[in-house]
Amino acid sequence: MLEKTTRMNYLYDFYHSLLTPKQQSYMSLYYLDDYSLGEIAEEYDVSRQAVYDNIKRTEAMLEEYEEKLLLFQKFQQRSRLLRDFKDLLSEETPSKQAILELVAELENLD
Repeated sequence: MLEKTTRMNYLYDFYHSLLTPKQQSYMSLYYLDDYSLGEIAEEYDVSRQAVYDNIKRTEAMLEEYEEKLLLFQKFQQRSRLLRDFKDLLSEETPSKQAILELVAELENLD
């Protein structure tokens, strides 16, 4: 569950501007502020089922955006490449070939 929550938080960060204000609010309350479905339903004077359905549809939309745009995937790849760069540069004599390979991989991300 924690892995899904973390993923949804990242997807929300990348794609929240593509959501309606209501979707943004529900997702923010549920994932960022840790509100329960009942608390959100009470806040908006709707049923728990309505909140649940909205959140599930919004999760599916975020996954579709990621499938098409790959912003989160590219972010993860860049983060890994930066870690690799740091590790490589911390070596006493970093390999020029290894640096060039990392640069080429970084260039191919976009």
